[in-house]
Amino acid sequence: MKKNYRKYIMNAALITAMTMGSCTKLEESVYDRVDESQFLTRRDDVIRDFLRPFEHAYWSIQGNDVYAVGENSTDEIGTFNRQGDWQDGGYYQRMHYHTWTNQDGFTNGAWTAFYQGIVLATNSLQDMEGIADPTRLNVTPTELADFKAELRTLRAWFYIRAFDFYRNIVIVDDVKNTTVSGPQVAPADMFKYIEEELKAALPDLPKRETLGEKGIGRWTQAGAAALLVRLYLNAQAYIKQDRYADCAAVCQDIIDGKYGSYQLDTRWDAPFDYTNTSLNSETIYGFPSSLSRTHWQYDGGMYFWAMTYDAAPLYCGFTDFGRSNPRFALQPGRNVDSVEYNFQLGKPFVKFQHYPDDLRLKLYKNLGNSKREGMFLYGYLPFQRNVNGNPVPDTVRGNKGDYPLFIRDQVGWFLGTKPGQPVADKESNMNHADHNSGVFFAKYPVYPTPDPNRITSAYAEVRLSEIYYSLAECKYRSGDKAGAAALLNAVRVRNYPEGSTSLYKPDGSQLNDQEILDEWGREFLGENRRRTDLVRWGVFNTGTWWDKQPDADDHTAIFPIGRDILGANPQFKQNPGY
Repeated sequence: MKKNYRKYIMNAALITAMTMGSCTKLEESVYDRVDESQFLTRRDDVIRDFLRPFEHAYWSIQGNDVYAVGENSTDEIGTFNRQGDWQDGGYYQRMHYHTWTNQDGFTNGAWTAFYQGIVLATNSLQDMEGIADPTRLNVTPTELADFKAELRTLRAWFYIRAFDFYRNIVIVDDVKNTTVSGPQVAPADMFKYIEEELKAALPDLPKRETLGEKGIGRWTQAGAAALLVRLYLNAQAYIKQDRYADCAAVCQDIIDGKYGSYQLDTRWDAPFDYTNTSLNSETIYGFPSSLSRTHWQYDGGMYFWAMTYDAAPLYCGFTDFGRSNPRFALQPGRNVDSVEYNFQLGKPFVKFQHYPDDLRLKLYKNLGNSKREGMFLYGYLPFQRNVNGNPVPDTVRGNKGDYPLFIRDQVGWFLGTKPGQPVADKESNMNHADHNSGVFFAKYPVYPTPDPNRITSAYAEVRLSEIYYSLAECKYRSGDKAGAAALLNAVRVRNYPEGSTSLYKPDGSQLNDQEILDEWGREFLGENRRRTDLVRWGVFNTGTWWDKQPDADDHTAIFPIGRDILGANPQFKQNPGY
């Protein structure tokens, strides 16, 4: 792609105009404009144009604090004030307490992240629609139809996320001839628009087996169908319509192979390992990762900062990125005296411990040859320190004192206190934590630096497990507990040793609303869907969890539109309650 065209699509004026409704006259920057006939002159130009929005899409899973607020506003993860670290003017505390305002950075940032993606996808889609004779560019008509369908699907993915986040959003379907956005549309109209876009894209999308081993990162029929599942599953929360029957029908079609052949992985960690790009993986849609290029889920916006200082280089042996930073940790299940809290929500680590033979409960440990065990970092994290050429046993320490860290499912000021010893300071809240506080999690492996497969797992945005769990919830809501239990167990069996009694009884008698919600939390811990699940189950605003009382009302089920976004477009109206 020619350099001036790349500048054109990244032009800040264009993005500002389309996402914020600015009246900027783009005609004043003629040097940034290139006629389609000048830059789409060969197949490579078309491919690059097609792929450009996908780069931004991968970044957007965590950029501008989209991940941070999605997780920190729930009962699952917290960014605690650790003796002054991560205090940040109360920014993360406001996420936790649901006291955010439209001046908090994420309220502008998320809108920008989503709508930059929508603008880029629309720009590329319009380029594709402007190709009258694809064979002139060495592109087949089938390929061109596929490219257009994938861009519509990608744009729908951005729209669903913006819709979930703000609810009252705007449709952008032309960036070539329009420099101002229209008004926000009603949620019911937005829902219908996304649904129609996905249905229209489906027939021209490929199936995974058509794309082969290099199909990771491409939207397929199953990927678009999975987005319909997300839309229908949350329709009650989004537009006050029950679409569970529609959700169940699409889920069953995906499982039955109507949209391509997929199978559940047989190891709990396989969906997050470097093999998750293969045709045998349950990954329906993923963003490909590599050490030398993009690896956004491994960066500070997500999982690399879900561990304490020096855990990566010293305990895991991964030195490519240097030190980590304890930005994200599990909210505690126990007070400073190790007594379990009595609220029903939250307590994520305790919820795993309800089934004590869960293989994921093991302490995270690299086993060599691109293998690991366990999903959590807790207790002491030992390593061998080199002293004058001799290995000396040591354990990971923090940055607030020269004492070994003992990471625990509690939040408070433990400092150098050894496990089992009481502490006089009983305070436990978002503003009173140290570097021992909160269990850390390693959903994606942190293999040591010599390992050739380190940082190469694709980010699994859509997994077949989600389809099983969505269908299970639909069956549960319809009264079919046995059917729900069978679907959940089909996934859960890989989490426990052979012959485990932790699987649900065939009649589903152990299932209730709380257990369904707990199981969503266990399987999808840290995958930035918890807020949506809590809203769907009606407890995001009414629930109680660690250091969090119910909200005064339900207006915080959606976020405010950022001050900068509102200020740039006088047509926009703030969301109710803000």
